[in-house]
Amino acid sequence: MTLAGLLPIALLGGIAGLDTVSFPQVMISRPLVAATLGGALVGAPGPGLLVGAVLELIALETLPVGASRYPEWGSASVVAGSLFGASADSAVGALTVAVLGGLIVAWLGGWTMVKVRQRNAVVARAHQAALDAGAPGAVMGVQLAGLTADLVRGVALSGVAYAVLLPAERAVLAHWTLSEQGSRAALVATAASVAAAATWKLFHSTTWARWFFIGGLGLGLLALGLR
Repeated sequence: MTLAGLLPIALLGGIAGLDTVSFPQVMISRPLVAATLGGALVGAPGPGLLVGAVLELIALETLPVGASRYPEWGSASVVAGSLFGASADSAVGALTVAVLGGLIVAWLGGWTMVKVRQRNAVVARAHQAALDAGAPGAVMGVQLAGLTADLVRGVALSGVAYAVLLPAERAVLAHWTLSEQGSRAALVATAASVAAAATWKLFHSTTWARWFFIGGLGLGLLALGLR
């Protein structure tokens, strides 16, 4: 791992983290997109897409509302996609370890977002008089300070996380004993159960919604079986 290889991952993680709540909010922070891009940076978009699909199922549980604390999936997915892409695609347990790494970074990312919000409040209070007066320079300055802080947060989080987790992943995989079928089955079952619970909370009280969901799921499984 070199600085030249680490810097693009850190920058992409910063952009994805910024997209989560600040700017431009065009959904590049969704795990399916961010992890695929992270994998592409290390020459493996396919494995990145796979780990992104698993994280996307888990991320369905997250409902970002107001100032509540929730996982930050953008930077975490970039790191997870890069981790899985950098490992041998056939390495037993690589997908499971990459997803676990992504979950850890997502939790840490949620904590760092809270710290950035607290820092933004301090900056806003320092310019409260100018903000109350509606000074355009103060308003733009506070906004740019918040955006910059969020970008720096994502870059630092992604860079440090990837630098720490890449050697940790290789150390874990060197001692991995669970079979590939067993580890992937447990991972898929866990992600699917989280996604099912999340979707159930959204539509269980809507008339006919559950039957549409079951019908769509059945058609999807049928199409998959006929391939």
